[in-house]
Amino acid sequence: MKMKPQSTPLQTALVEGPLPFQAIVARDTSGKSIAEPASLELSDLPAGDVLVEVQYSALNYKDALAVCGNRNKIMKSLPFVPGIDLVGTVVESSDPAFAAGDQVLATGWGLGERHWGGFSRYARLKKEWLTPLPAGLTPLRAMALGTAGLTAMLCVEVLERAGVTPSSGEVVVTGASGGVGSLSVMLLAALGYSAAAATGKSEQSEYFKSLGASRVVPRAELDRDAKPLEKELWAGAVDTVGSRTLATLLTQIRYGGTVAACGLAGGFDLPSTVMPFILRNVGLQGVDSVYLPADRRGPAWRRLAELLPAAQIDRIAQVAKLADIPDLAQKMLDGKTQGRAVISLES
Repeated sequence: MKMKPQSTPLQTALVEGPLPFQAIVARDTSGKSIAEPASLELSDLPAGDVLVEVQYSALNYKDALAVCGNRNKIMKSLPFVPGIDLVGTVVESSDPAFAAGDQVLATGWGLGERHWGGFSRYARLKKEWLTPLPAGLTPLRAMALGTAGLTAMLCVEVLERAGVTPSSGEVVVTGASGGVGSLSVMLLAALGYSAAAATGKSEQSEYFKSLGASRVVPRAELDRDAKPLEKELWAGAVDTVGSRTLATLLTQIRYGGTVAACGLAGGFDLPSTVMPFILRNVGLQGVDSVYLPADRRGPAWRRLAELLPAAQIDRIAQVAKLADIPDLAQKMLDGKTQGRAVISLES
């Protein structure tokens, strides 16, 4: 006699009623946004085409701002579940593009900002926000990459399209201790580039060299007021900092080189001149992964999975629990974290 498969707790809940699960929820408490662990039910989730059981999320700088009370900068309403990245398994779908059991990931698209995000055991999402998990990439490693990995891949592709090759010369990566920075160093090294890591943690040079960095550049060498043009040092750059750091970089890019700019950790201003652009033919290309079209996401994710060895991804991943998020978020804002904080939603 054929045995009837047992229902999972969630499948039972879909038939019999709501299932309590854990999430990080930001609420308005006495006029202040407070984010802390809380229990939710499926009926609490916003509308969407696909219900996903989340296995892992990741703590990004935007998430840290949201968790630590910077509601107006990140979250548009309360109560709210932060988390701009997630990976998990489809539980049910109203769209034929996805079926129960499919492993999917999601980054950007307003998750954790306009739509409840990944700091929740279950998430209901629009089908166009989902990307199939690439072959050879585990859910944990997918979140060790996350938004940071996708952004880093796009930055490297900007340099490639601009004609910056490994033979062009050294490429510098600013904010190298962060997620985008460290993954950019790893990707450049994997492609044969000589990648210098610019960081405020230059005492940890062995760590950066283990990622593939050719050398470490102290942050102070770039975070300063620059002349309109300085000595040509770099064939290209990936900048995650902005402000004076980006302005200084532009004055040091070799003739015909390019900077891929994707961050503003140092500020959103750009105290520069037109001199690098009109006298050295320097290019400056902005990079955004949040609203990257869906047809470009799959190829970028597959390339990430192909280029980065599992051991290297594991080196930057630090796995934490949902309850650890508030403390980790404050440490991130204080500049006391390194690599990628992966959040396990599995009990």
